[in-house]
Amino acid sequence: MREPDKQPLEDADPLFILCPLRSFSSVVCGMLGQHPELYGLPEINLFIGETLHEVLEAHRSRPHALHGLLRALAELHEGRQDEDTVGRALDWVKRRHSWSTGHVLAHLQELTHPRRLVDKSPRTVTRTEFLERALRIAPNASFLHLTRHPRSTGISILDLLARSDEWQGQIDARHVDPERIWFNAHDRIVSFTGRLFQAQSMRVQGEHLLSAPGLYLPQIAEWLGLRTDPEAIEAMMHPDASPFAGYGPDNARYGNDPNFLERPALRPGRVTEPRLEGPLDWNPARSFLAPTVKLARMLGYR
Repeated sequence: MREPDKQPLEDADPLFILCPLRSFSSVVCGMLGQHPELYGLPEINLFIGETLHEVLEAHRSRPHALHGLLRALAELHEGRQDEDTVGRALDWVKRRHSWSTGHVLAHLQELTHPRRLVDKSPRTVTRTEFLERALRIAPNASFLHLTRHPRSTGISILDLLARSDEWQGQIDARHVDPERIWFNAHDRIVSFTGRLFQAQSMRVQGEHLLSAPGLYLPQIAEWLGLRTDPEAIEAMMHPDASPFAGYGPDNARYGNDPNFLERPALRPGRVTEPRLEGPLDWNPARSFLAPTVKLARMLGYR
């Protein structure tokens, strides 16, 4: 099918949440997506390829990574997510395998206009080329660098691998180094955002945001040039109102973090921050490496 004549997203300004997996991104995207001027997507994982064909090939060994895009298309095309609408969404993707991923994002933006898209795909931060592709596709996008303490991130990553059927048979947890996942992602994000215009990026600790959403959500909305009235802020307190808050049909169950899918309601309260010092919970024989400690402290952790 011929690619449509669409302009790149030069006039659009989506919000991309940048973080590694298990960094509160599902609940944060769900919160922001309830703002009247935003639309929170599940993990669409578009920027890992130049075309839909490349995206499909990249997801061949991990088909659940396509669930978010299929759920988004089903919801936006037909207003519901069931096995039939998801099946038609998959057919839609396959028929348009030659489309650039930029045109797919433009299509999603058209469907949600005038609300701005919010995307939180953790795979975007796994390579610099993916981040650069996102910026090239949407040069006026805003980038929210969302952080979480490396210790709690590592514990959460291994917990996900151990108990979630989304990952069963895909990755052997014994060969996963959560410290390296955390460090590489945040080091890459810091380098990328450091090259942006100052107002184009913002950094927030996820622990602080979830502990005091009434304080931090207005700041994020103001940075984005959005409404900050009580009605808009209150709407963001209900991530469970997202159409992607909860498991999807059997042919696209995921698209967000399993913890969020199981319990999407916001539960404000202090999110504790562990210490950087001491043996690693997943490897008591050693502590965090010096570069990790240095980066974590630069991000505000102690």
